[in-house]
Amino acid sequence: MAAINRIAGFAEEMTAWRRHLHAHPELGLDCFETAEFVVEKLREFGVDRIETGVARSGVVAVIEGRSPGRSIGLRADMDALAMDDLTGADHASTVPGRSHACGHDGHTTMLLGAAKYLAETRNYAGRAVLFFQPAEEGPGGARLMVEEGTLDRHEVAEVYALHTLPGAPEGTFETTPGPIMAAVDTLHVHVIGQGGHGAMPHEARDPIPAAVAIVQAIQTIITRDRDPLDDLVISVTQIHAGSADNVIPERAYVGATIRTFAEGVRDMAHRRLREVAAGVAAAHGVRAEVEIESGYPPTINDPQTTEFASKIAREVVGDAAVIADRTREMGAEDFSYMLAERPGAYLFLGQGAGPALHHPAFDFNDAVAPLGASFFARVVERALPLDT
Repeated sequence: MAAINRIAGFAEEMTAWRRHLHAHPELGLDCFETAEFVVEKLREFGVDRIETGVARSGVVAVIEGRSPGRSIGLRADMDALAMDDLTGADHASTVPGRSHACGHDGHTTMLLGAAKYLAETRNYAGRAVLFFQPAEEGPGGARLMVEEGTLDRHEVAEVYALHTLPGAPEGTFETTPGPIMAAVDTLHVHVIGQGGHGAMPHEARDPIPAAVAIVQAIQTIITRDRDPLDDLVISVTQIHAGSADNVIPERAYVGATIRTFAEGVRDMAHRRLREVAAGVAAAHGVRAEVEIESGYPPTINDPQTTEFASKIAREVVGDAAVIADRTREMGAEDFSYMLAERPGAYLFLGQGAGPALHHPAFDFNDAVAPLGASFFARVVERALPLDT
């Protein structure tokens, strides 16, 4: 592993930033204190322009190179998760029920490290546009940034992002051209019957057997409606009904997450979920109200920029530490909205052994932050070379 010397020189400073952010997590679009911290650092670094209030609490910073040229976008997410912090660290969350259990504190730190270096050196022709984004965990700060015109306003030509990856060897990079993460949608099924006494079921229309049958029938979409060569996951994650052991409830609820890559598969799954829920409910003498929330689209890496990003990663950590054809996964990521508008690449940065993402004991590995910052910095310098 070989971070840029200057960035390695302020690694301890980056660790302090990251641990401050970890101790003060914020949720969703309300990352105002995090944004204030980011702006304070950016002003110290001497960046050229700072926009605040983007996507409610996001920050966009511009760092001009030594001569005119294209704009390269670099993105980091800032928000935390609504869960307790069980790291036991001295820098553990000071806010009950909030935790940086997905490493966004590390992502923000790596982009700040790149900002500090780029503002000092400016060894490129063009501009670096840095996106500090809220609400990756929902409802989608990247979408709001795109809709508010930030890519167009700054004439961004390409976009790049990193995500920490526990379990992968420390200091390794992984990516792949094409789809790397899935689209995510949410299913809500409200099964409506007629309540009654548990001792007299014939006088009621029980929604619970219908809800159970709907859950079982959903799996036939995977086994009988899907082409076996297509990726599709439908996981039922919630079933709620009833409030007393002697009362048949009027309603039952079934919730699920839907993960796909291809738009045709996504459309088929939505259609069949509606048909299955309605048909099964009718067979039980009840009815089903179905709502499907369309969430993040699939995250699709542009092949050419992904090849370029892989080359930069090898420059930072060596050939053996880069996997450029990793298997795509069914997780989702709102950086997909930026990749839908501009060519770019999304990469994972291995942080070594430890708890998984979204585990209450997860903590970002500060040792890899200089590598991520070096990657961001080298992307700008290599994509926007100065005339020689």
